[in-house]
Parts: sequence; structure tokens; C-alpha cells
Amino acid sequence: MRERYDLQTRRPNARRWSTPGSRCRRLIGVPVCVGIAETRTLAKLANRSAKKIAAFDGVCVWPATRPEWRQHLMSRLPVSEVWGIASRLERRLVAIGISSIADLAAADPVRIRKAFNVVVMRTALELRGVPSIVAEEDRTGRKEQLIVSRSFSEKVTTRDGMRQALSIYAQQAATRLVRHRQVAKLLTAFAGTSHYSEQRSFPSVLVKLPAPTADPVELTRAAHRLLPLIEDGGRYARAGLMLTDLRPAEVSQPLDLFRFAHEESGIAELIDKVQRKEGRDLLGLGYGGMRPGPSWQMKREMLTPRATTHWDELATVRA
Repeated sequence: MRERYDLQTRRPNARRWSTPGSRCRRLIGVPVCVGIAETRTLAKLANRSAKKIAAFDGVCVWPATRPEWRQHLMSRLPVSEVWGIASRLERRLVAIGISSIADLAAADPVRIRKAFNVVVMRTALELRGVPSIVAEEDRTGRKEQLIVSRSFSEKVTTRDGMRQALSIYAQQAATRLVRHRQVAKLLTAFAGTSHYSEQRSFPSVLVKLPAPTADPVELTRAAHRLLPLIEDGGRYARAGLMLTDLRPAEVSQPLDLFRFAHEESGIAELIDKVQRKEGRDLLGLGYGGMRPGPSWQMKREMLTPRATTHWDELATVRA
């Protein structure tokens, strides 16, 4: 089973992870422990065991361990060690006689649901090896809305400046729709001055798209419907887009004879692939691809180094 999820709790093929700790330490100098199990909750527990128990050598394959050993470990660990059980919930569990992980795994799911909620019940089932927490991308509802909005580092005072901001946001929204495999039917574009400005203005427009889409050209065109409401000379501090009425992209759309060819050309997918490989600011569409970048973009000089996700921001140690 493959899913986009936290690295330390995925459930990969055990043979591919025979020596992950030593390989990661050798290649990038970062110690890594791996927990492999039938469910996310057990994978978290296996990962903790891999970290704390030297005999595992950094890798704990939960199903491969002896049943009596698993029971011994779960009976000794407090219920607070379970993924998602905070201190307040722990006190409530202890009050009804559930103090260890083994106690929660053995508890009656119906009783747990009545006393707490369905989330705690699912956690108890997961401790038994029953997958009960659905991956986000497998949820039938998926996202209900998508918002792309930023405050400007410098006020935008012209329609051309706002046109570029809306173009960039429409492109970002299209990319996120593609990644979530969704399309949108409604788009709301909005902008606003500071609440403390003498000349306050908060224009917005709701656009019903001709057909549900994730196409950046169509989203940009719809976002630009806000421009006639933008006052030249106004000092706008923020703008954004909100996409609603989201639907799975796999659902077939009714044939629209008036749709342009670019809507089916995969522009959003292409931009997403290039940005993933070469960087977010390398490729843009129309006003959203102008270089150099706009002066109003959020300043990030004080951004904390993203050492876990960007190779060029790894800490350097010199001895």
C-alpha cells in the first residue's frame, strides 16, 4: 500500500528498509529509525520501539516480533504513549481503568465510542491491527474549499500590480487542485486595504466557472473579474482567492463545445512537475511568470532554514 504520509509512519515493503538507519546516517548524517506495522497507530508505536530499544538496530517490524513480546511492551507503556492520546484524554481513560496501551487495545470499542468519541474508538481498533484511520486522499469528501491568500510586504496601489498578484494566486490554486486531484466550480476573488487605512476598500467577486476545472488559464481569467472593482491609488494590503464547490477530478465532466483547447492541455500538471523539480519560482503563466518577482511578495529573510525538506538549507558543521 502506498500513501503520501509522514515518513516515520508509512508502511513500506520491509525488504526495502533492511538497513535504512545506516544508509541515511552514511549519506546525510541524520539518524533515522523506522517502524513498520499494519496500521498508523501501531507504526508509531513500532517507531518508538526502534528508537528506544537498541536490539532493533533502528528498525522495528511490528508483525515480525513475537506476540508475547508485543503484549509485554504494550502492558508496560502508559496509554499516553499512543499517537493522539494527550494528557487530558489520558486522565479520562485512567479514570475508567485504562492506564496502559494494552488496556486500550483490549477495551470494548462500543464502550470507548460511547465514553469518548469515534476517533478514540478508531485508535483502539488500530492497536488491534485493524486499519481504521483513512488516508486523507482516500476520503470521499476530500477538501471542501481551498484558499490562497497572502498579506503584501508592500502596498499594491495599481490594477496592474493586483493583476499580477491574482495571476500568481490563480496559478498556485491550480497547482494545489492538481495535487489533490480536484476541480472547482466556484471562485471568489477578494482584496482589502488595512482596516486602519483612511480610504478603506474590501472588494470581492464570486464567479461561477463554466465547468469544474483546475486549469490555471480559466482560474486566472475568473480571478481578473475582480480588477474593475480595484481603485487605482488604493493601498491594498492583502488579496486572495477562495475556491469552493470542489469535486474529484476523476468524475467525468459534461461536454462543453465552447471550452478552449488549453483547458485539456495539462498546463497545470506541467507547471506542477517543473516547480517540483526545479523550484517554485522558475516557471509561471502570463503575469504570474514575470521576472523579477514583484516587490509586494512576502519577505522571507528571517525564514527558519528548512533543513528537513531542502537540501541546500541543510546545516553545515565544520570541525
